Amino acid sequence: MKIFLKPEILKAISFRNPVKLPFSYWVLVFIRFALTLLPQHGYIHPDEFFQNVEVIAGDILTIDISKTWEFNPKFPIRNIFVPKMILGPPLHFIRLANPFTKYYLNVDLKTPYYLLVLPRIFICLLSLINDYCLYKICVLYGQNFRNRLKIFASSYVVFVYCCRSFSNTFEMIFFSILLLLVAECMLKSDKVIYHNEFLQEKYEKATTVVEKVKIFKLATHLPGHNLNRVIVLATVVVVGIFNRPTFVGFAFPPIFFWLHRGLGSKVVGFKDFHYRIFMFIMCGVPTALVLILIDSGYYGYITMADVESFKVSWDNWVVTPLNFLRYNSDMRNLTSHGLHPRWLHLAVNVPLLFNVLGILAFITLSVNTYRFIRGQYSKLPRIQSITGLMLFSLVIPIAVLSLFPHQEARFIIPVIIPLIYLYGNHLHVNETDGPKTRRFKTTIRITWYVLNALLTLFFGFIHQGGIYPFANSLFHEIKNNYGVHTHVITTHSYSIPTFLLQLESTNKVWKDKKTGHKYRLAPTTFIHKYGSLPMNDLFYKIDDVLTNAEMLLHQYKKKYRFYIASPCSLDQQLRAVAENYSYFQLVEEFSYYPHFCTEAFPKFPTSHDQSCIENSINIRANESRAIDLSLLERISCFLQKFCLRIYRVKPVSKYLN
Repeated sequence: MKIFLKPEILKAISFRNPVKLPFSYWVLVFIRFALTLLPQHGYIHPDEFFQNVEVIAGDILTIDISKTWEFNPKFPIRNIFVPKMILGPPLHFIRLANPFTKYYLNVDLKTPYYLLVLPRIFICLLSLINDYCLYKICVLYGQNFRNRLKIFASSYVVFVYCCRSFSNTFEMIFFSILLLLVAECMLKSDKVIYHNEFLQEKYEKATTVVEKVKIFKLATHLPGHNLNRVIVLATVVVVGIFNRPTFVGFAFPPIFFWLHRGLGSKVVGFKDFHYRIFMFIMCGVPTALVLILIDSGYYGYITMADVESFKVSWDNWVVTPLNFLRYNSDMRNLTSHGLHPRWLHLAVNVPLLFNVLGILAFITLSVNTYRFIRGQYSKLPRIQSITGLMLFSLVIPIAVLSLFPHQEARFIIPVIIPLIYLYGNHLHVNETDGPKTRRFKTTIRITWYVLNALLTLFFGFIHQGGIYPFANSLFHEIKNNYGVHTHVITTHSYSIPTFLLQLESTNKVWKDKKTGHKYRLAPTTFIHKYGSLPMNDLFYKIDDVLTNAEMLLHQYKKKYRFYIASPCSLDQQLRAVAENYSYFQLVEEFSYYPHFCTEAFPKFPTSHDQSCIENSINIRANESRAIDLSLLERISCFLQKFCLRIYRVKPVSKYLN
């Protein structure tokens, strides 16, 4: 029995004749790593730090961090296994290698640059799993992988999201692996079922016993396929669900296709279907129990003393995915994070993430829906095929996640794999295309590259781009002024990742070698996060912090520095309210540009905007103050407001005793 494969597939999987990937693809991979090393100053969402790397850095490097409510031991909703497995290696490397790099190379790895870049580089390496899975699926089914890989590797989702420590990034890796495993199982089952049916037909037509025995022996030599990869599949699904319970929506289509392989043929029936379900569940149980045990131990629900004394009850276990579902099933909790219309993923997030490819997919799917309604089933892709798998893996996750009223673009980034498999080749010219089609495809391909380059620049370097440089400066100031209390208030911007500052742990118990007394260090750096608090309320907080700092200065001689980080667009409002407080002043220290934040989007200045006129007068010193700004000056003034400004809060000396 021979299984015939297409020549290009044989060439691709042959070790003697390895397929050479296009040079342009390797250039894009190099750019991916280069952008990560720069580093990218952009700050997409606080979750890229506070849901993963912040917590793991606190555990491994023994530093003060900011643990969010998601890791509250009273009601934890985040699994710790996946972040530790992915972020543990680079952070352990920093911890172990730092003494040697400092001594031999004079390089301190515990600085903001390396703390930011090394975990991202490791995640960037893991992101190549997505590339490999897409490549392998294309090879298995004889599709053009060169064009698809170039489209995938040029996406800003890959340049930016796939190199950040989002749980969605990890979810994308698990989804890619799942698609590849199921695609392999489907291909193998199709071949085995085809040959099984062929032999069964020959057996029925055989006229002699000898002939029937020969055919029967051939049938017994066919490889098994019913439970192919069941243990690996169950493990990936369970780990993916513990990483993000939304993975259920992503895992459902591949597992559905895996369960339905060959259903309806002569050799596969509903008995096989139910047998597969049972074994899949049973193979997933051990992994689930291990992850529950890990979470229960990490959050303090169970200890070795409990195990040794056999004092274990239901209260000793925590199931983080169930807590996640319980939390998100309460509409009040979702309201606190922001409610979105249920059409946001389809109408906004898909075009934002995938631009022309997302629009092309929407048009194609609309045509297929129309054909389905009209009963033109012959024009639709076959259900039990790789196209059917990818189609359902694209549509179902977006449809499921659209049911929830809290929708962020990063939630649907994993669907880029089936999206590019289905439609990535549509952006490249084929030999059969006419002149108009060629021009159209060339146009949308150029549009794809240009838009992704611009979005990489925006999300990678401009969006909240002042936070990292400020954290870097703050780190060096804290290090050079050891013991000085540092107060930082951030407003209308994302929170500063505390792990970048490498603050000494105030939870660790130290022991005096001489006296033997145990003690904890008192905190000296205080990060106050006030979000988008109204300006008057913000200054009440500033007043309180300054009063406490002055009290400690006069009573205990505790010197302090006090900073406010605010978008430049709020400069006039900040100074206007500050004038009401005569006993302190705001002194502008420095500004970080660019820094884009929707929380304080600047208004386009008028021709008589006072702040712009003052800046213009500094340039045109000999002109009168009564000037009209030109359009170019107004545009320049508008762009200058996209920065993060740092103010020093200083008490006025005449009010000090």
